[in-house]
Amino acid sequence: MRSGIIAKKLGMTRIYTEEGAAVPVTVLKVDNVHVVGHKTAEKHGYTAVQLGSATPKIKRLTKADRGVFAAAKVEPKRKLQEFRVSVDGLMPVGAEVTADHFVAGQFVDVTGTSKGKGFQGGIKRWNFGGLRATHGVSVSHRSIGSTGNRQDPGKVFKNKKMPGHMGSETVTTQNIVVVRTDKERGLILVKGSVPGSMGGWVSVRDAVKRKLPDAAPKPGAFTAAQAQG
Repeated sequence: MRSGIIAKKLGMTRIYTEEGAAVPVTVLKVDNVHVVGHKTAEKHGYTAVQLGSATPKIKRLTKADRGVFAAAKVEPKRKLQEFRVSVDGLMPVGAEVTADHFVAGQFVDVTGTSKGKGFQGGIKRWNFGGLRATHGVSVSHRSIGSTGNRQDPGKVFKNKKMPGHMGSETVTTQNIVVVRTDKERGLILVKGSVPGSMGGWVSVRDAVKRKLPDAAPKPGAFTAAQAQG
């Protein structure tokens, strides 16, 4: 099992195939992603790699965080995330993971935080039908109707679909096709949409429901570790 990668959603565009067909794609930016640390079964009970991406303001780092990055000999990172891997999927600490970690035609799972919608009613949040337009209904056309029961049990059950906060949830879209990668510019183009807003962080992993292509690099695509300033 290979590691995933941290990326930033830049937005959507389209590219054209040789036949002239338009393909909608989401552009993901791999921004200076380095391996910051390892988790081992002997010490932590599981095997994982910790990746970091982007550069934060140094004044916002604690002394403990600075020590972690100094030990890994990488520059401080703004975004950190762990990825479970097999033992043979560990990449060396300090290595920079590149966009060609994935290959064109490969299926991936993309996880992000969905757009926040605030407080919404039952029609928008749960796709309720609403009440009738006429025949005695006035003012409350978009209400959700009855939420309770008769005298027995005489209560509203937990998890009843009702108006409330919508969005800002962790969402995973599975089996998205990688259309193209650009190692030099650090770009990954995937077909269709992915969760989240422009500028939001997403994690991209090998699809769990599809076979990994033979061309995919193992344990991953990375450059040799270098000491960072």
